[in-house]
Amino acid sequence: MSNPDILRENTADPFAGERLKLSPFHERQAALNLRDAWSSWNGYKFADYYYDVDYEYFNIRNTCGTYDICPMQKYLIEGPDAMAMLNRMVTRDVSKLRINRVTYCCWCTDTGRMIDDGTIFRLGEEQYMLTCGSPSIAWLRKSCVGFDEVSVTEHTENLAALSLQGPTSFATLKNMGFDQVAELKPFGILRLPFDGTEIMISRTGFTGDLGYELWIDPKHALAMWDALYVAGEHFGIQPYGESATNMARLEAGFLMPYMEFNEALKTINFEYDHTPLELDLAWIVDFKKPHFNGRSALLKQKQEGLTRKLLKLDIEGNKTAEEAILYNNEACSHEIGYVTSAMWSPAVKANIAFAFVDTNALGGDIWAEIYHYKELRPHRKMALCQISDKPFWVNPRARQTPPGLT
Repeated sequence: MSNPDILRENTADPFAGERLKLSPFHERQAALNLRDAWSSWNGYKFADYYYDVDYEYFNIRNTCGTYDICPMQKYLIEGPDAMAMLNRMVTRDVSKLRINRVTYCCWCTDTGRMIDDGTIFRLGEEQYMLTCGSPSIAWLRKSCVGFDEVSVTEHTENLAALSLQGPTSFATLKNMGFDQVAELKPFGILRLPFDGTEIMISRTGFTGDLGYELWIDPKHALAMWDALYVAGEHFGIQPYGESATNMARLEAGFLMPYMEFNEALKTINFEYDHTPLELDLAWIVDFKKPHFNGRSALLKQKQEGLTRKLLKLDIEGNKTAEEAILYNNEACSHEIGYVTSAMWSPAVKANIAFAFVDTNALGGDIWAEIYHYKELRPHRKMALCQISDKPFWVNPRARQTPPGLT
């Protein structure tokens, strides 16, 4: 006679723990992913694109689209010492963050190398939520040492999150019945009743345009999706994936991990990681506040000067400078840097890129050595680069309150 317990053990899926998790929105997204184009992010099955990357990019720029941010890591930091703990961990002054506001931040090792960047939501007097691209629970718990009244809770699977971006995003939310969103300022938080629970709406995003992020209990995720898509039916709402996101964020001048920077705790080669100052993030490093991780090293680097810096480049021609090496002359006699991200921008009508450049070379010419294929044959060209001091593309409506209907 067979043992039922043994039978259950033998018939269980031995790979269950290795399979990609499904987002609370997956059922709806799978039906719309006509190309079945999936990748992975933090153990979740994640859409690279749904139908066509360029089509999805133009949805972001001309109508509105949804981007699943459920795989993004979310942590609750709570208690009387929550603010002090975060203020010691990140480079920005968290004490200035008001309730129902969001701020962008980064955190470093003691040597000033950047571990990750993310956003801090202040949800209450002693409650914060940190979001970031990669798992950070171990570093957060280490950062709690010395603070007796603070707790860190992994919150990723307890909160479904959907980014709604584009010029018709506000019109869609208004049509959904959320009239109060009209007065929501950039980086503000609003809580409203929905489907017998509460929806949190933040005016945040990663595209440089008008946009919001919607946060809700996973049990109500599909109801929120359905209501959102009904409301946005006549406003061009479509889902978009990682590839279109990468296009929009580069135009807006936003950094992407593993493209502009390596996470310090996962980098093997010496100085293949970066500091916030090298990444042109000095504006979120507050030397006026008390001690924070990496302060001494960053202050020393500021005083001694940078040897390399991330720049935004406008490159002549229309051949994308992906993986291009940079030189100080057309003859390629002296290498001065390299491109991290590049694209032909439909919105800007220009060839744009992020690139690390030796600071000693600034003030002279910057040339990109670009290789491209034409009818299966490789071609090489040298393109002159101009430094851009501002994001390549930001629409004024991203800052307007109320944003107006489009």
